Amino acid sequence: MAALKALAAQLLAWVLVAAGCVVLGRPLVPSLPLAVVQGVLAACIGVLLRSERWWIAIHLLFSPALLAALRLDLPPVFALAVLAGLTFVFWTTFRGEVPLFLSSRAAADALLDLLPQQAGLQVVDLGAGTGGLLRRLAQARPDARFTGIEHAPLPYLAARLNARGLANLAIRRSDLWRRPLGGQDVVYAFLSPRVMPRLWEKARAEMRPGTLLVSSSFPVPDIAPEQVIEVPDRRGTRLFCYRM
Repeated sequence: MAALKALAAQLLAWVLVAAGCVVLGRPLVPSLPLAVVQGVLAACIGVLLRSERWWIAIHLLFSPALLAALRLDLPPVFALAVLAGLTFVFWTTFRGEVPLFLSSRAAADALLDLLPQQAGLQVVDLGAGTGGLLRRLAQARPDARFTGIEHAPLPYLAARLNARGLANLAIRRSDLWRRPLGGQDVVYAFLSPRVMPRLWEKARAEMRPGTLLVSSSFPVPDIAPEQVIEVPDRRGTRLFCYRM
C-alpha cells in the first residue's frame, strides 16, 4: 500500500508539472527546476496521503537525483545496482512496514539497566538491524540468552557478523510478525508508529504475565506505559516500558 501511494504521488506530481507547462506555454523539457518543483509537489501529495516521513524525503529527492544521474551518463547497471542495494537494506520499508532504525549505544545501556537480574533470561529484539545493540547486551549479560529477528538481507548479514564469538546471541532471518513471543522475558522493538497497535495486540496475545515489552521512541497508542526512560543520546530517545 505504501509503495502504491508513493507511485501515485510521483505520477500525479509529474502530471501537475506537465499541466503547468501547458498552461504557461513552456516546453516540458527535463531540467533541475522542474525536477525540484515535481519533488515538492510529490512530497505535498505524500503528506496529503499520510505517507510516513521517510517517504516524504524520498519524494523530495527522487526526481532531482534521477536527473543528476542521467546527466552524469552513468551506465544502466549502476542504477540497477543502487536499486538492488536499497532493496536489500530497506526490505520492509518498501513494503510499508518498518524502516531501518539503529539503536544508539546509550539506548543499549538504558535497556541493559532494565533487564531483570535472573539467570536464563530470554530477550528478543524484533527488527534487530545490524545487531549492535544485541552484541552489547550479550557481552554484558553472559547469563542471558539474546535473539535478534531481522528480515532485510544486508542488515541480517551484518547482524550475523556482529554475533560472532557470542554463544548467547543468535540472529534469525524471519518476519517479526511470525515470531512467537511466548518464551521471552523481555521483548525490545524499534519499529514505527504505524505498527505499534499491531505489536501491542501480538504482545498481549503471546507474552506471559509479568514479562516486559520495551518500545524505543514509539509508544503504543492509548496505552499508558509502566515507565518511560529518557535516554541521553542525540536523538532524544525514550524507551516506553509495558508490563504484561
